[in-house]
Amino acid sequence: MPFPPPPRLPSGPRRRSLLAAATGAALLGGCSPGPDTDGTAGSPSAADRARARAARDSAELVDRYDAVIAAHPALADRLRPLRAEVVRHAEAFGGTAAAGPANPSTSANPSASATSPAVPSDEKGALAELAAAERTLSDRRTGTLSALPGELARLLASVAASGSAHVYLLTEGAA
Repeated sequence: MPFPPPPRLPSGPRRRSLLAAATGAALLGGCSPGPDTDGTAGSPSAADRARARAARDSAELVDRYDAVIAAHPALADRLRPLRAEVVRHAEAFGGTAAAGPANPSTSANPSASATSPAVPSDEKGALAELAAAERTLSDRRTGTLSALPGELARLLASVAASGSAHVYLLTEGAA
C-alpha cells in the first residue's frame, strides 16, 4: 500500500529558520574586530598595552645592539642585520627605534653612556649577553600569547620566533 503524499510544504524558509539566522547574525556582530576596551572606558585595552610593551621592549633591544656595536666595532657587520630586524619589530608594534644603522666610529656622548646598557669587555661575553637578552624577551613574548587576540598573537609569535633565531645566530650560528 503506498503512503499518502505529504501535506504541501510551504516554499521558502520557515519562521524558525529566519529567527535562528537573525540570532546568529546578531551574535556574530558582537564578535567584530573593533577595539578591545576591556570594559574600561578610556583606558587602553590589554591588547594595546601588550603592543606598547612589545614596541618598548624592541626599542630597548635596539639600544642594547647599539651599545654592543659601539663597544665592539669588529662585530658591527655581524650585528647590523639582526639590529635592523629588531628595528622592524619595534615598528610593527607601532613603536619607533633608531632606524639608521649604528655607527661604531662615533663616540658615545657621556649622557648616552649613562642610559645605555653595560657591555662586557670581551666580544664573546658581549654576544652571550645580547643572546641572553634576546632569549629572555622571546620567552616572555611566547608566554603572553594565549592572553592576546588573534592577529596580535600571531605577530608576537612571529617576532618571538625571530628572536629565537637571533639567539641561535648570536651563539652557535656564526661562531
